[in-house]
This record gives sequence, C-alpha cells and structure tokens, in this order.
Amino acid sequence: MLFILFAAGKPVQPIFSNQFSKSLPADPIPENSTRQVQHAALSFVQPTPVLNPKLVLWSDETADLLSMSADLKNNADFMNVLAGNVMGQNSKPYATVYGGHQFGHWAGQLGDGRAINLGELPSHAKLYSLQLKGAGPTPYSRNADGRAVLRSSIREFLCSEAMFYLGIATTRALSLISSDSNVVRDMFYDGNPQYESCAIVCRVSESFLRFGHFELPAAREDINLLRQFADYAINNHFPDIDAHSESCYAQFFESICQSTAKLMAQWMSVGFVHGVMNTDNMSLLGETIDYGPYGWLEKYDLQWTPNTTDAEGKRYCYGNQPAIAQWNLARLGNALFPLINDVEPLQKSLTAYNQFFHQHWNRLLAAKLGVDEAVLQANPVFYQQLVHVLSAIEMDFNLFFDALTRIAQRNADITSPESIYALLACSYLPNPSSAELSVCLELYKSLLEQSSFSQRAEKMRAANPVFILRNHLVQDVIDAAEQGDYQPLLEIFTRLKTPYQDAEDDARWVKKCPPESMHRAGCSMLSCSS
Repeated sequence: MLFILFAAGKPVQPIFSNQFSKSLPADPIPENSTRQVQHAALSFVQPTPVLNPKLVLWSDETADLLSMSADLKNNADFMNVLAGNVMGQNSKPYATVYGGHQFGHWAGQLGDGRAINLGELPSHAKLYSLQLKGAGPTPYSRNADGRAVLRSSIREFLCSEAMFYLGIATTRALSLISSDSNVVRDMFYDGNPQYESCAIVCRVSESFLRFGHFELPAAREDINLLRQFADYAINNHFPDIDAHSESCYAQFFESICQSTAKLMAQWMSVGFVHGVMNTDNMSLLGETIDYGPYGWLEKYDLQWTPNTTDAEGKRYCYGNQPAIAQWNLARLGNALFPLINDVEPLQKSLTAYNQFFHQHWNRLLAAKLGVDEAVLQANPVFYQQLVHVLSAIEMDFNLFFDALTRIAQRNADITSPESIYALLACSYLPNPSSAELSVCLELYKSLLEQSSFSQRAEKMRAANPVFILRNHLVQDVIDAAEQGDYQPLLEIFTRLKTPYQDAEDDARWVKKCPPESMHRAGCSMLSCSS
C-alpha cells in the first residue's frame, strides 16, 4: 500500500521512491542545458514552476490504482507537486535519454524533452512511475521550451483514460493542471503563431521505457548501458523471464513482440490511429503512449492519417500500423543483437509477431461480427468484400459495427430492408447505393448460419463500443475550456468511462462527424504539437 503523510487529519502527499534513478547511471552534469549525454540513462532536472496552477481534471480511478486518498485532489500542496511548482516527498525529478527512428530515419539522441519523472509510488505490490508532461525544459528539449498547452494536454488526458476504458493497454492520466503561464505555438506550422496557456498532465505507468532507450546506446556501441537498461527492464517489468538465463534477452524481445502485436490488433479493432509511431513512441510494455495527433476513423479509409506531418507519405496511416510496429520491432531487435549475438531468435520472434497479430485480430474481428473464428478464417473473401464495401460506401467504422450489434440485439434479419437501411445510415455519402452492401450482407448471413456463436449480441457489444472519443467531440470541449468553461470537459470525461454502454445524452456523443467539422482545425488533421 501507498504510505501518505497526514497533517491535522488531512492527507498531505505520498512519498516517492527512486528505483529507476538509483538503478541506472545518471548524467554527472547538473546544469539544465541542451547537450549530448553519454553513458547515462537520465539527467536530474527540476520542473519549471507555472503561474497560478489550477486542477482541471482528476481521475479518481487512476488515484485508486495508486492507492491514493480520494481527498488528495483537494490538497493544495500535492497539486503544486503535480504542477511542478514544488518538490514531492523524497522526489528526485529526472528526464531520461533515448534515441529513435522518426518517420523511418534515425534521429539520434532524443529523450524526455517535455516530460519530467517524479519517481515511483508503491501500490498493490507494484511500483508506478509518475511523469509530468509539459513541466519545462530538460537537457533533451532540443532548444524548445518543454511546455505543453491546454489543448494538447486535454487530448492527452482524455485519450489516456478513454483507451483504458476501451480495454486497450495504455499509460494512464492522474491529473490535468492549467495555469496562467503562456507559450507561443504555431499549431499547423503555417506562420500563424499564437499565445496559448501552459498545462501539465501527470502520466502514470509501471514503466515509460521505450524502444529508443535501447536504440541509442546500441547506436553508440555503449554495450554496458544497453545491458543495464535490459537488465533493469527484465528484473522489474518481466517477472516471467529468468534474468539469469542465457536466453533472457531473446525472451525479452519475444515478449515485447507479443504485447505489441496484441496492442496493434486492439488499435485496429476500434479504428484508432496513433498518428506518429516513431520508435521513441513505442512502449516496452506494449502500452499506447504519447498521445499527439491521434484520431479514430470516421469514414473507413485504410490510408487515413490524422497527422499533418504524415499527410503526404501516410507512413503511419490506419492500415499501415501493424506493419510499422513490426518495422519498429526490427529496429529494437537490431539494438538488442549485441546482447544476444544470434540473429535466429530475433528473426523467429519477428516472424511470430505476424502470427500473434493475426491471432488477436481474427479473434477481435470475429467477436465484432458475432461469428466463429474458424468460420471467418475459412471465408477470407468475406473480409475482402467487407473492406471494399466499407471503403466504397464511406461507412463510419464504429457506427457500422454498432449498427450490426443493434441488429443482433433485436435478433433481426441482417438482410432485411430495415437492417440495410440502418447500416446505410452510417455512410457519409448523401445517397449510398445498397447493391454492394446487400451482396456483402448475404455472405455475412451465411457466416452467421454456419456459426454457433453463443450469446452473440452480448459478445458483439463487448467488442463494439457505443462511444468513441472522436476528434470533433474533443475539439468542442477544448474550445469551451479555452473560454473558461470546463463543464463539457467534465461531461465527456464521464461519458468515456462507459464506452460499451448506451447513455441518456448519446444524441450528443454518438454521431457522425458533422460536415462542417470534417476540415475544422483539431477535428481531422492535427500536428505533432496538437
């Protein structure tokens, strides 16, 4: 359990441990200046205070994960810790150094440029790291200010928690704090900079280690640091691996391949697009991390990307995500090779990644459709036809599967005029043709007849969310928050906690993106600073 100090009957703040910073070598230079850091895993650095911090959002559920008192959010001292204005109990803040491949190119040293780690908190027999995103510059800020703005912090907080409630592995968010401090941002890099208010999100995970933490020492041929990173990760986050086994590093890589494959299948199953799958944005634990220009599919398009920087190349578009994850894993495998000195187990795990992904994807897709996995696999033509129809009719991905689920709940004939009408209503075309959809539904009906899928409607609902955190909804609450109205933000935060259930106000939350929002700033395409 987490030990919390009390004063006059009120919780003061938790006591941090410093396992990561005690276990790995630190940069000996104390100055917070941009530089290349060698032979070190981290640099100690103090957050930069903000003016008049105010708590905007707080996750009781994440606080419970940390065994925190529900009253702690009312404690001004602890809120100042989460704002980066004062030091936490026993906290020794630091930023970590890592490298990465960005858009397919080696970028060299990167590191925590706007994230500062406070340390770990013990809870439920685990240690959870707390990290402040937007807390000011570090030696890895690359001449930037290390700040995050309110709009991007709202997106980070909401999506972290939304993914958790969807059942997808993710970092968590504890708090979102706004301030009266300002920075200049050019959101779309189009020569129109504006002053925006600074905000800080407290992110939570068992580990913020990324593929890039291993790539950088490998590129520098710093094998000692590479081994220290790997040993730390295995000893603290991979309990099923015997750290003394000769094959421990190969097992380590295999485990990461498996968890990453599962994550990619989960993303694809709900139409989530991360937007910037650089290797420095890939979690060692198979968690979704670094919520920047993300989005969910509106009309079905395998080539859709929410990232303005990726608009031309579409490297990180929806349909490419599984293959990009494998490419990133190959970069991690190359980094770990000096510890293994044998390419065969690395290649074996990379090959198995495809099997793991398709196993998870087939299971999730079968559940979404309410058919047996074996029946679905035996009829690959149906999936090809489904993809074609979803694309040709410009179907809203999640509304389509939601409509399928509601048809199953009514036990209605999937090929009836009423069912076809309900599905066509999910199209973005003004007058969608039913011809191709009808052919696809006839084949789907035959799959249903071949399946012995028990409790079909219930299982479909468990795989098909009602509510998705669409960008146009988030932008609406951002617009209100920037005018000082946080009520819509609180309301959407409440709604995202039950994504697989209907709610009374779903006329507001569950709908296609309005035409006027299709090209609205923040609703479709976003920059990496969004």
